[in-house]
Amino acid sequence: MQVGMTRHVALAMTGASGAQYGLRLLECLLAAECRVSLMVSKPAQVVIGMETDLALPARPAEIQRFFCERHGVPETRLSVFGREEWTAPVASGSAAPDAMVVCPCTTATVSALATGASRSLIERAGDVVLKERRTLVLVVRETPFSAIHLENMLALARAGAVILPANPGFYHRPESVAELVDFVVARVLDHLGLEQRLVPPWGVGRAP
Repeated sequence: MQVGMTRHVALAMTGASGAQYGLRLLECLLAAECRVSLMVSKPAQVVIGMETDLALPARPAEIQRFFCERHGVPETRLSVFGREEWTAPVASGSAAPDAMVVCPCTTATVSALATGASRSLIERAGDVVLKERRTLVLVVRETPFSAIHLENMLALARAGAVILPANPGFYHRPESVAELVDFVVARVLDHLGLEQRLVPPWGVGRAP
C-alpha cells in the first residue's frame, strides 16, 4: 500500500494494558484524515478507566460523540460499533476497510483470530480483513509469551497479519512516557502506509 493510500481504517481496542497506544493511534488516524471505524471491547473500557483519566460513556453513539468532540472532527469521520453490531460494514468483505489495527491486542483476541472464532464484531472484522487480503496489524501487549501465544501469532503471521508487539525502542532517547507511546504508534502508522512525524526513521536526524 502506498503512502497516503489508506483511507478507511478499522481500529479495535481490547482489554490488554496499554490503552494509551490505542488512544494515541486514534488521534493520529483522525489527524491524518482517515475514516475510522472504532470498536472498543468492554474490558478495554475498564482498562481505559484504570490507565487514563478518561471516563468513556457506555453506548457506541455516545463514545462516537465523545471522541469527535475531543478531537474536533465531524461524526462522518468516526463510526463506533458495538460488540454484537453485526450489521456494521466491517463485518462484511464487501465493505472491508483498507486496514485494521487491534491496539492494544490481548492474547485472547490473538487466539480467536488465529482460529477464526468470530464471536464478536472485533473478531469478525479481523477475520474479514484477513480473508480479503487487507492489512491487519496486531499490537500485542503481553509478557512473557507462552508457547500457545507464540503458535497463534505464527499462524496469523503466516496468514498475512503483521505482529507488532508494544515494544518501544530507546535509540531516539525518549524523555517521557508519551514518547515511548509515540514510538509504537509510529511503527503502526508506517505499516499502514501513512506519513508520520512522531519518530524519525533509524539513522535520520541523529547527531554525528
